[in-house]
Amino acid sequence: MITTEPLNPSPFVASGRGKWMALTAALLGWMFDGVEIGMFPVVGNPALKELLGTTDAKAINEWFGAIMAVFLVGAASGGVLFGWLGDRIWRVRAMTLSILTYAIFTGLCGFSTEAWHLAALRFIAALGMGGEWALGVALVIEVWPDRSRTMLAGLIGAASNVGIMLVPLLSLALLALAPQLQSAMLASGMPEKWASALIAHEGWRLLMMSGALPAVLTFFIMACVPESEKWKHERDQGSTSHMSSVDLIGTVIGTVGAMAVVVLWTPFVENTSVRVIGTIIGLAVTLAGFLYPIIRYMQRAETAGTMTSVANRSTLKLLLLGAGLSGVALLGTWGSMQWASKWADQLAGGTVFKHAKENTQIALSLGAIVGTILAAFAAGKFGRRITYFALCLGSMASLLFLYQFNTQYGTPFLISVFIAGGITASFYGFFPLYLPELFPTSIRSTSQGFAYNFGRVLASIGTLQTAQVMGFFGGSFPKAGSVLCSIYIIGAVIIWLGPETKGRPLPA
Repeated sequence: MITTEPLNPSPFVASGRGKWMALTAALLGWMFDGVEIGMFPVVGNPALKELLGTTDAKAINEWFGAIMAVFLVGAASGGVLFGWLGDRIWRVRAMTLSILTYAIFTGLCGFSTEAWHLAALRFIAALGMGGEWALGVALVIEVWPDRSRTMLAGLIGAASNVGIMLVPLLSLALLALAPQLQSAMLASGMPEKWASALIAHEGWRLLMMSGALPAVLTFFIMACVPESEKWKHERDQGSTSHMSSVDLIGTVIGTVGAMAVVVLWTPFVENTSVRVIGTIIGLAVTLAGFLYPIIRYMQRAETAGTMTSVANRSTLKLLLLGAGLSGVALLGTWGSMQWASKWADQLAGGTVFKHAKENTQIALSLGAIVGTILAAFAAGKFGRRITYFALCLGSMASLLFLYQFNTQYGTPFLISVFIAGGITASFYGFFPLYLPELFPTSIRSTSQGFAYNFGRVLASIGTLQTAQVMGFFGGSFPKAGSVLCSIYIIGAVIIWLGPETKGRPLPA
């Protein structure tokens, strides 16, 4: 049964050292999550030009959108998979596995020789990235006292965007040091062919290989980070025993459904009716598959008498609400702002400006760091629902201004990106605060993993639509972005269907 607990229950709050170790590990994990998210917008163009052997904008845009969509599907699947593991086999162990997954497979991307290699490896890396978000949020929220939730949510959102900002900085450093790096590789005995390949095309291969560095973080996590006492209490009460590994077949089926939707919107399928009908069916399969492990858990818990049918129905409604709220924010980001760096390169073409995409991503990330912290504190002060409502309206207004009042790259453009990036990314300081407040401890990791990451499936469809809408408008990204940002209207409406959780303790 879902109950509430007294504020700051001493048996469940970690020691001073323990809670700081957990926060440090989670912040580093989220920062490297941001590196994973920010990597492809920077390396996508040069990587695809090399792998496809063409400069055709249409082909590159289609692959660019497809790879981002595949990444989002992987993140959604990983959120459910690793979230389930976090509720079943300990938060810390599952977080270690998730970080190891995205580190290793991001590094392997640097060895790709075909565009589909990059897509496949990005999918597997995204499994870990999506899982780490849900696990880190659940762990930190549970080991820190309730009064710290607003601060923690802001830090969570900011950490991810620090990681996104690191990518263009690394790219700029790599471009500046390319000759020295090549000389060092040759001096170490590396064949000239290999050294040249690593440096060629803006050094995208080296940049991707650097994504393997977070693997070192796993040693720190295993040695220093304490387990959530809240979760251990639920385990000792027998709550986690209602989970079964066979339920994960639903996650596999959901992933297949989501990938089918991605395939429908690639050049391999041209019939619009097939695409639309197939997308509806694929989304239904994905929703049912991702929900299956949670529903089976609740059914067993109800049979055992630890949850009621009323609580189960309430949780299911909150799962769907959370997915809708996340879907709006993620679709807005991935359908529009994640293309900003690519658009900046187009605007700067033939001008004196250099490193347009890197500067754009830095401006976007700086705005996002500020926005996520402010959004968390706004939700803590004014309430969750009114804050989300205001963020939706602000996001739509800032994106329309960015798209409609910028026709060239320069300082005004970067200022507009800073503002739009800050407001549209502010949701990622809101969700770590709101989503954990909706679900009980025994299935918190799985539930918020589903709610946040099913939104990524919706966003993957939006990402594919960006390329489609651009084609409809003759390749105009500003017109496509202006259409896609209308998604925030839906978010401004459905937030009022959710509960106001300001001032309430976490559900037990």
